[in-house]
Amino acid sequence: MPNTYPNVTPSHPAHTLRLILGDQLNPLHSWFSKVDAGVVYVLMEMRQETDYVLHHAQKIIAIFAGMRALAQQLSEAGHRVHYLAIDDAANTQSLTGNVSALMHHYGVQLFQYQDPDEVRLDQQLQAFCASSPYGISASSSSIHSKALEASAISCGVDSEHFYTQRHEVAAQFAGRKQWLMETFYRTMRKRHRVLMDDADKPVGGQWNFDAENRKPWKGTPPEPPDLRPRHNHSALWQRIQAAGVNSFGEPAADNFRWPLNRAEALQQLDHFITHALPHFGDYEDAMSRKAPRLFHSLLSFALNVKMLNPQEVVQQVQAAYRAGQVELAAAEGFIRQIIGWREYVRGIYWAQMPGYDQHNFFAHSTPLPKWFWTGETRMNCMNAAINGSLQNAHAHHIQRLMVIGNFALLAGLDVTALHRWYLGIYIDAFEWVELPNTLGMSQFADGGLLATKPYVSSAAYIDRMSDYCKGCAYDKKQRLGESACPFNALYWDFYQRNADKLARNPRIGMAYRQLAKMPAEEIAMLQTQAMQTRQRLDAL
Repeated sequence: MPNTYPNVTPSHPAHTLRLILGDQLNPLHSWFSKVDAGVVYVLMEMRQETDYVLHHAQKIIAIFAGMRALAQQLSEAGHRVHYLAIDDAANTQSLTGNVSALMHHYGVQLFQYQDPDEVRLDQQLQAFCASSPYGISASSSSIHSKALEASAISCGVDSEHFYTQRHEVAAQFAGRKQWLMETFYRTMRKRHRVLMDDADKPVGGQWNFDAENRKPWKGTPPEPPDLRPRHNHSALWQRIQAAGVNSFGEPAADNFRWPLNRAEALQQLDHFITHALPHFGDYEDAMSRKAPRLFHSLLSFALNVKMLNPQEVVQQVQAAYRAGQVELAAAEGFIRQIIGWREYVRGIYWAQMPGYDQHNFFAHSTPLPKWFWTGETRMNCMNAAINGSLQNAHAHHIQRLMVIGNFALLAGLDVTALHRWYLGIYIDAFEWVELPNTLGMSQFADGGLLATKPYVSSAAYIDRMSDYCKGCAYDKKQRLGESACPFNALYWDFYQRNADKLARNPRIGMAYRQLAKMPAEEIAMLQTQAMQTRQRLDAL
């Protein structure tokens, strides 16, 4: 499908080249409000983007298919579109290489891009603008020919997606030693009048219903049906493979379930609100091998590639509550993820990058076990979470945080390798959202900037919130011996060996009070068990 859109006329010059990245698939952007024959929109499938980490096959397919769908939609609306497929002979496989070639090809006077959400792309495009033979315009997001400098053209735009600007969170917490998501969340609720009453108080009399969102799922109510669309992308997948792109995970190309355009994403949002949201709040943290989706929306991919706007998602969920379709705890729990956590971690990312990815508070460096790539482990919880990720390019937040991330932190896995694994395996993972969640929330690698405590647990928490421990090769109640659940000794060893860094943390005082009551011999045995476990991770 290389460059076959009817409105591409390479022989006809253009005055502007506009770049659309693979996570900017919003057909409602103001760029597209009118058709201009002098504007060419370019979308590129590039090895630069497939290769910077090893990506899940479904992630590559979904982004490429979504880009192609948007290109077709824009073309049918009358816009000029230049699409570079992964196997196009003219594709340099480099963002700036392709842009340079196309600017020359069309003789354009102005290059524009929507501000990227990842630092590496932001830096690359800014460097390109600074070093280009074309002068830098008044906007950091556009460059124009030196012949036009006197015309003072300023055409840079943002992606028109988020509630907040890049550095808004940093500005809110300027001068404060501690940043708290809850503080930010309440500010957002007030500013945008979300779940607020006429007296500027939170509906229901409290801001946060998190304590009501922690019920284990016992089999009822039933998991709603998966009503997502089905696509056959076998031909696209063959082209991706033939181009030499490496990947991992199950491609599921002939039964592809992720939305490819805004219409499909809106339909998925509607299905979620109707069928799953009523029970989302109660079972937000639950896990089950019998129902891997439970009541989660699976909207994160559509949101993060901007097919959906977070404001419309929040508005529809709030409307469902106002109409009596869902309970307040369910609506608030989901809205908190969007207007609170999602915007907050983006603010952390832009406040701390570049350099945030270098944090390693505990100096963890153990290589990832080989079963992170195969799912072949006898630990039921890790088997379920990782195999589910390999099969679906998705896992919900508790599987990512309290199963995979929990084990990684207790075992001392290399935080950079883990970050790259999370960034590659999940279809919704882009660095602005994945990096703070992995290094900050999951691994406490920033020393407490994002999270107020390490999120670790023994087998008891996993057993309480899931059915994973039933039938497992390891005994959830044992701490010592070959059949003991690895989480148990690793948990106590983690606190013991990091006492100098964690013992004064008021949120984890209970763990150290329990350690203080343990006989020295028991602690020594637990440390030996943990050390032996860490030495044979591949065999677990």
